[in-house]
Amino acid sequence: MSILSTLRRQKLLSIGLLSLTLAVGILIGTLINTGVKADRGQVASDATPLSIPNPVQLSSEFSRLAKKLEPTVVFIETDFDPRPQRSSRDRRQEPSEEDDQFDLFRKFFGGAPFDEMPARPRVATGSGFIVDPKGYIITNHHVVDGADQIKVKLVGEQTEHKARLIGFDGETDLAVIKIDAGKSLSTVEIGNSDAVEVGDWAVAIGSPFGLEASVTAGIISAKGREVAGAWQFQRFIQTDAAINPGNSGGPLLNIRGEVIGVNTMIASRSGGYQGIGFALPMNTAVRVYNSIIKSGRVTRGSIGVQFGRDPNPNLLKAYGVDHGVVVNQVQEGGPADKAGIKPDDIILSINGEPVKDGDDLVARVADAPVGAKLNLTVDRGGKRMDVAVAVQDRADVWANDPRFSFYRRQQQQESSEGTEAKFGMYVRNLSAKEREEMSFEGEGGVVVTRVESRSFAEEVGLRERDVIASINRKNISSVDELKSIQDQLKSGDPVAFRVMRAAPDPRGGRTPSWTSTYLAGRLP
Repeated sequence: MSILSTLRRQKLLSIGLLSLTLAVGILIGTLINTGVKADRGQVASDATPLSIPNPVQLSSEFSRLAKKLEPTVVFIETDFDPRPQRSSRDRRQEPSEEDDQFDLFRKFFGGAPFDEMPARPRVATGSGFIVDPKGYIITNHHVVDGADQIKVKLVGEQTEHKARLIGFDGETDLAVIKIDAGKSLSTVEIGNSDAVEVGDWAVAIGSPFGLEASVTAGIISAKGREVAGAWQFQRFIQTDAAINPGNSGGPLLNIRGEVIGVNTMIASRSGGYQGIGFALPMNTAVRVYNSIIKSGRVTRGSIGVQFGRDPNPNLLKAYGVDHGVVVNQVQEGGPADKAGIKPDDIILSINGEPVKDGDDLVARVADAPVGAKLNLTVDRGGKRMDVAVAVQDRADVWANDPRFSFYRRQQQQESSEGTEAKFGMYVRNLSAKEREEMSFEGEGGVVVTRVESRSFAEEVGLRERDVIASINRKNISSVDELKSIQDQLKSGDPVAFRVMRAAPDPRGGRTPSWTSTYLAGRLP
């Protein structure tokens, strides 16, 4: 019995050890499995899940301004047709790092300067803001200068609107363009820039680097800032609101959302924002705009004298006077020259009102109507005399000054290109002399003087020097008749041109032969 009992006890002990081993294995497996699940599932069992609250509008002055003004700010894209590259010997030498320590005239749009355009199409961008529900827009002249096509895109819209240049003023770098959006547009509210104070909040809106409707904020850093290389009439508002290439032509706003300036340029070593931006005061921009929409350009008076920009009180004291402007040079053939004013004369007053300094002299003469007579009191060698001077157009007085080349280009274009037509071309009536020079013996017709790139006229095949004889079988004998027919056409209408086109004399003579050609397309 004892042996049998011993065997039973051993058997029971073995079963117990086996059961214990299995139980421990199951427990360890359970713990391991639970631990793995914990790693894959709820890691922090005592943490409270986060929840997203319902949207609540956190209103601020800046967000209010952004919502209000964004629809009034536009994105401008300009196309430039290929032009021959200049030879390397004709290119300006690139400035060194030492020369470029404070480059104050970095233009705000991408691409090479106009006089170094590559021989392929180029696109540049900028900004502008709507000032009239009919689609009139203020921007910088350098944004659209030389462009073959100007396209405008409104915020939130994909449609591109072709814009036409109404006029510009090179001395303030402003331009007015217009789009036909087919609806009344939202406009900015004009502020009085004279009320701006250093330290006021400032908000800039534009399309830096093509990023539309970008909003930045800062303060007014300075007023009446003179910048090296700027024009006489450019006295800038300085701001540290972030401005970058592409902001040019966009608005600078006060905290009430009124436009107080037109963003024009930055001070930068890299070409990007470095905390110093300049905007033309809105009061100046308004005067320029009003003149452009009235006459297409800004006319300023001049008497044709030059003087030092920096006033020197000691110089005046040495000459025995306490105010006035010392004349350095007199423009030959100009109004002052004709009136007998000489270098070293001191202009003391205009029509009896003392002249404070050079800026005061320029401002008062510039505002005087062309042809007006001004009575100048002049000190010459300690003796005072009155001199009558007739005010002349500033651009005419300084016609040979390279700084006014943009006015000459405009005048030459206006005289040579004739009248702009809706089809994207310029036309002019044919004079009897032109008919003789062109050996054109046909009746009527207007000559095409220029065809805009990517325009309807270019699409249908019109060329410079084509003579348009009829449109949709209606004879054309003058520019007015052509415009009258245009006014009757609308988008989507088919248009057929009969043009007379010159071809070389097949017999080798100098007299061209004129052939009739038909061109047609559907108005976009």
